[in-house]
Amino acid sequence: MAARERRRYELIGIPFDGAATLGWPGSRYAPARIREQLAWMTMRAEDGEVYSLDTGELHPAPNIEDAGDVSVVPHDVKTTLDRSAVQIAESVRAGTVPLVLGGDDSVLYALVDGVHRATLGRLGVIHFDAHLDIMDHNERQGSWSHSSGMRRGLELERVDREHAIQIGLRHFNYPSSRKAVNELGPAQITAGEFHRIGVELSVERILDHVRGADHIVLSFDIDAIDPAHAPGAGAHEPGGLTSRQAIDAVRALAPHIDAFAVTEVNPLTDHRDLTSNLAAYLTYYTAVFG
Repeated sequence: MAARERRRYELIGIPFDGAATLGWPGSRYAPARIREQLAWMTMRAEDGEVYSLDTGELHPAPNIEDAGDVSVVPHDVKTTLDRSAVQIAESVRAGTVPLVLGGDDSVLYALVDGVHRATLGRLGVIHFDAHLDIMDHNERQGSWSHSSGMRRGLELERVDREHAIQIGLRHFNYPSSRKAVNELGPAQITAGEFHRIGVELSVERILDHVRGADHIVLSFDIDAIDPAHAPGAGAHEPGGLTSRQAIDAVRALAPHIDAFAVTEVNPLTDHRDLTSNLAAYLTYYTAVFG
């Protein structure tokens, strides 16, 4: 079998938390802090290689270019999402894999929309999150907040529940959300189920669900991880994934995806950059093992 062409990656920051209508704002500061933590990893490359202690092997150091930040409009969610989708689409058309640093979880929609604009065929969505993000509309949040990213994404022409799955869901939500889940999907692996069946089987189920999609995006809301491991989030939901589980899952999924985003990292609630550091590792594992 011929060797797969080495992929190129592009960092895109979206320093925006204007859609963080619940929980704590502050994720506008995350792209800069995640970049700082990424420098801790990228400095270890020598002669185009990096040594993985997990595999015991040398791996090609990932080719990551930094495209800077999207020009966000703090008071205008829809303009910011559109500008973000445009830059993500340009990255995909250029043959690179976007590594998007949010920003609140409205970025989920921008990621899906951007790849949708740049590709043909069916688009699968893998979404790690403690929350459903399928809010249609309410007075406080409108229709484009960080609670609506999955719903708006599912409304795009070539995205449907058959190729969308959410991982890490837990605790309580509105009864009306159950009706929306039944009508819209997507499929679910709750945090409790993830713990019971483990990373390997969870990854198998995720890939089985998105199999058949022509392109796949992975968006990782950091609150999918337990706040004991990721205190710097937009909201705290105990009982989430561990940092080890998250790293192993992202590493296994990385070869299958066409774009990646990490969202809801909040430096204002973080402790000594623990969460920004974890987000940087999720990003770097995506590039090394993708």
